[in-house]
Amino acid sequence: MEATLTAIELTGTVDAQRQLQLDDLLPIPGPQRVRVIVLYSPVDEWDEKEWLHAATHSPAFDFLKDPAEDIYTLTDGQPFHDKA
Repeated sequence: MEATLTAIELTGTVDAQRQLQLDDLLPIPGPQRVRVIVLYSPVDEWDEKEWLHAATHSPAFDFLKDPAEDIYTLTDGQPFHDKA
């Protein structure tokens, strides 16, 4: 039987001892082993263009290239016009 994994996104800081300090408590009971993926930027902050480039080139979204994922057409829904 294959295990189902749940993802939680939190922010934190890596301290001088290279230990991860989370900004909030994890919403899961412990003690429990977890898998951790750390995303960080080698520069202080990424701008919006850098985030969009990383997201569009990430293999994590390759499943969206499958034609079976194209379930909507241009005639679906109603147009949204931002009045701001």
